Amino acid sequence: MRYAIYFTPRQDELLARIAANWLGRDPFGAAARPVEAVAELSAAEVAFHTASARRYGFHATLKAPFGLAPNETEASLREALDNFAEVTSPVVIPRLVVGQIDGFFALVPEAPLAELNGFAGEVVRAFDRFRAPLTEAEIERRSPDSLKPQEFRNLCQWGYPYVFEMFRFHMTLSGRVGPQESPRLRAAIDSLFADVLRHPVPVDALTLFVETEPGAPFMVLSHHALGRRPARKTA
Repeated sequence: MRYAIYFTPRQDELLARIAANWLGRDPFGAAARPVEAVAELSAAEVAFHTASARRYGFHATLKAPFGLAPNETEASLREALDNFAEVTSPVVIPRLVVGQIDGFFALVPEAPLAELNGFAGEVVRAFDRFRAPLTEAEIERRSPDSLKPQEFRNLCQWGYPYVFEMFRFHMTLSGRVGPQESPRLRAAIDSLFADVLRHPVPVDALTLFVETEPGAPFMVLSHHALGRRPARKTA
């Protein structure tokens, strides 16, 4: 079993609903749904391009998936999330846009946002005591030879290469896409998300996801509103 601390909008928010329809799965416990054709992409093409992102659900990584440290429990992790959320203020992203990172499409901030990056770093530090150290096999699965020196140090120290100065807030929408297919996929994503992306996106909660066994879809376990508001439990 692995846990992850992500940001994702509430289940009833328009951005979450559109993303769930695009990916073909709602991580808040709803059953998988058949994907639909979008713009010039057939349903089969959408299903193919979203397959890798579908298992994780619509999210932005704050604390990457981790096994629980032997001296911690799920209850202690959820209590710590409640406590952290109560004293942490939300961060507002003025605008998300469609971007491409290392070949995959994602929603990313239109401009760098130091406050958002600082918030993400606080989450990494605050919850690292809950993370079991990576095994050698887990490190190898990250292809350490392909990482930059700082990314490799982050992997060894924090369990994930892309933290602190290497952090890039992104909400993944596809797997890697070749240059020939990229224009069609971008056009489809733009057509689906254009209207909702006109509005600011408040990062106003931490959401605890769980992978119950290796390869299982990540599901929402609890949703913790930021700013001294009561946590909204979903499981």
